[in-house]
Amino acid sequence: MFYCIVVLLFTFFMFFSLVFYTLKNGISPMPTSEKVKRALFELLPEKLEGKKIVDLGSGWGSLIFLLARKYQNSQVIGYENSTVPFLFSLALNFYSNLHVKKKDFFTINLQDVDFVCCYLFPKSMEHLKEKFLLELKPGAIILTHTFSILGWKPKKMLEVDDLYKSKIYLYEIPLESNKGIGGEDVSQQGG
Repeated sequence: MFYCIVVLLFTFFMFFSLVFYTLKNGISPMPTSEKVKRALFELLPEKLEGKKIVDLGSGWGSLIFLLARKYQNSQVIGYENSTVPFLFSLALNFYSNLHVKKKDFFTINLQDVDFVCCYLFPKSMEHLKEKFLLELKPGAIILTHTFSILGWKPKKMLEVDDLYKSKIYLYEIPLESNKGIGGEDVSQQGG
């Protein structure tokens, strides 16, 4: 009887937690499909070895584990604020270069980050635009999938041959202050 009560309480906690964070975040944690993961890795630059890599909204860990394995000399950090996916990722983390943190990624500082990966819904992407511009260093790379950063021109874009024709977008923070995202000259644009 005691065992049944513990299992029921645990199941209720997991369900309530998932529903709570889905409502709070506006989207449920969604794992990245295998086809999208393969396509993402086609766009990943080799120059990430030894760099700081961050996954904003790392969910169940489907990307951070692959990133930690591919870039073993890099520091990989996954930020997730939903309890159940965070605990799942934490329990499966056997990589010394991977750190999974339960934290709201809007509160972290991205100044020393070289590469950002995210699979977030459009509202979050819109809020991150200014944070990226203010905090990421010139040359930092942002890789998003399914949802683009509205108003930014990707350096590369790849359409995946999956059910949804998912798109992957690669952006780079410009090295020159008069260049916009994607390299267009913004020095003569009004503001």
